Amino acid sequence: MVQSTSLHVVPEDPTAYKSQAYWEERYQKEDEQTTFDWFKTYEELKPLLQLPNKEVSILMLGCGNSTLGEDMYNDGYKNITNIDYSKTVIDTMKKRCAHQPEMKWLEMDIRDLQFSDCSFDVVIDKGTMDALMCDQGDVWDPSEDLIREVKAEVDQVERVLKVGGVFLYITFGQPHFRKRHLTRSCWEVKTQTMGDAFHYFFYSMRKER
Repeated sequence: MVQSTSLHVVPEDPTAYKSQAYWEERYQKEDEQTTFDWFKTYEELKPLLQLPNKEVSILMLGCGNSTLGEDMYNDGYKNITNIDYSKTVIDTMKKRCAHQPEMKWLEMDIRDLQFSDCSFDVVIDKGTMDALMCDQGDVWDPSEDLIREVKAEVDQVERVLKVGGVFLYITFGQPHFRKRHLTRSCWEVKTQTMGDAFHYFFYSMRKER
């Protein structure tokens, strides 16, 4: 597969990452063999996931054309639902992963999940929330719009996650910028740091009630 890492896919204005139009245009230029993974691959994340078994139901938020779902499927996790608000990438991934028939691909906005309450054992966000946070404002004092957008995502995650289930978030965002958005009364936010020269952060939240 071809990794989409060239500079031509990087927008001049980083706030474009928040735009559905940007992603539609980008994915329309890429074929089904093109992949892009934010931050870390499955092999790098695997030691941190610590999922109870391979029968767990997994929701992948903003899947894009990442290989994460495919790699987890190949490792035995068959009950994976991938969502993205780009119809183009969902159609592309359905074709690319036709040989993995148990995996689901749905066009859906992470801020308006069309699932029943308590539907999933695991919800994974690898860089998707970061796209929502691409804002021109002050990172120490985020705009009301940004706070509202991120709250909508986390509220939906809390709703569709089963009691005892876990929300996993992988990001370059440091705890003093991210914890304020993740904090909920139903879980404790735990953080692990990955990397040496440049750090990434792995947040895990288990829903207790």
